[in-house]
Amino acid sequence: MNADDRRFEVLRAIVTDYVATHEPVASRSLVERHQFGVSSATIRNDMVVLEEDGYITQPHTSAGRIPTDKGYRLFVDRIGAVKPLSQPERRAIQSFLEGAVDLDDVLYRTVRLLAQITRQVAVVQYPSLSRSLVRHLEVVALAPARLMIVLITDTGRVEQRMVDLPVSVTEDDVLDLRRVLNQALRGRHLAETPDIVSALPERAAPALRPVMTTLVSVLLETLVDRPESRVVLGGTANLTRSALDFPSLLPVLEALEEQVVLLRLLEEADSPARVRVSIGMENEFEGLHSASVVASGYGTGERALGGLGVLGPTRMDYRGTMSAVHAVARYVGRLLAQG
Repeated sequence: MNADDRRFEVLRAIVTDYVATHEPVASRSLVERHQFGVSSATIRNDMVVLEEDGYITQPHTSAGRIPTDKGYRLFVDRIGAVKPLSQPERRAIQSFLEGAVDLDDVLYRTVRLLAQITRQVAVVQYPSLSRSLVRHLEVVALAPARLMIVLITDTGRVEQRMVDLPVSVTEDDVLDLRRVLNQALRGRHLAETPDIVSALPERAAPALRPVMTTLVSVLLETLVDRPESRVVLGGTANLTRSALDFPSLLPVLEALEEQVVLLRLLEEADSPARVRVSIGMENEFEGLHSASVVASGYGTGERALGGLGVLGPTRMDYRGTMSAVHAVARYVGRLLAQG
């Protein structure tokens, strides 16, 4: 083992011990707990180099060392492939999620499960409309001049809108509107549908074109994704277990209240095959500079329908958290694919 590899092993040991004990790690304890095969003087020298390079720091005089954001980043980057969960863990996740009755239940179970497994704050984004396929469009008459449009996607997401019409319609008119809408849009990728929707009035019977024009305006508004209102959060109380890891919980709690912030945390998790980790100052939002975010896309193959992940202190079990996020994302994607 060369000097660089040994120093990384020293850093790995510091990260592991600090995460486990929440105590700064001294060279003496490193030598006692880990078998490096070199003298304690060599380990002390390695720690000096790691500190000079910015990977560890001394929180106060006469203390041991703790990892910096840069140290955690190197540790995470060197983890390599995400370690799969054990068979019992995978069965437990599968059993819990497969008990869900609809999309809402799937996502609420997902945040509960992630928060429980990782003991961090969990967040999941509803499947993005822009990445979904239209399964069905239902048109329901509520009154002679009022309809309800129900958009159902292949992921089980349901969007409904009330539409006030310029004229009254009959039951046969409603059937014709439903037929035209589904013929044009069923099975279409929603990102490709605005142009199709805009042309729908021309496909309707002349007498129904004013009504279809009104429906089109509502559909176009619906198809412009507004994910900021479609996030589920769970496990916020877990922050109290890590209160000492944050200078103040207030900025973190304020960030969690902002749906836009949560979505920005997940927006780069654009692949179900990869887990992304954002550490400390890497987070765009100042209130989260003492936090880390572990996130992944969920979906089928390379097609991410949304993102999910956890947020917690930089002193985090990264290996275990990354494994949990990866496994849960896979199961959520599989469930939604079964639709």
